[in-house]
Amino acid sequence: MTEQAAKYRLTSAICVLLWGFVNSAHGQMGVYMETEDFLETAFPDSEPEVSVIWINNERREVMEEILEHPVNALRISYWVSGDTTAWILDEIGKDKPITIGVVVQGDAIKMIRVLVFREIRGWEVRHPFFTDQFLNSQLTREERQGVGLDRTIDNITGATLSVNALRGVSEIVLFLVQESKT
Repeated sequence: MTEQAAKYRLTSAICVLLWGFVNSAHGQMGVYMETEDFLETAFPDSEPEVSVIWINNERREVMEEILEHPVNALRISYWVSGDTTAWILDEIGKDKPITIGVVVQGDAIKMIRVLVFREIRGWEVRHPFFTDQFLNSQLTREERQGVGLDRTIDNITGATLSVNALRGVSEIVLFLVQESKT
């Protein structure tokens, strides 16, 4: 084999490997659960009602503290049946929004799902090995640390911003559940 042919084969092999890597990363983006399926899972035995919570200045301030960026929402819709609520919120991972569904029963998270993932990295947050950490978590309010979860959520190497998005949305939802009861 000539030197030129060897270089061509090596270049071709590298291109195939890079194409496979890029294709597999993009293959993780997508819709993992439709809104209707999420609501059917959240409320298997009942038809939920749609409700709205208005985001006043006090609520906005807490939400911005949790997310560490401005919040522009005027109101947030959610579904409710008995003491169970379901919320669907978007939060930016690195560059693009991640659509996250959270179900709260009483004051604790019953289920959290990544419905739509639009980022190239961090898709691992959609798997149960990660989302199960949130089950039964509740909101705490500590004077020095502000609003937060009652437990530590383990990070995923290479997915820190996606992890932060799920953690932030879960804290926002638990906060809004408490606010909706006042």
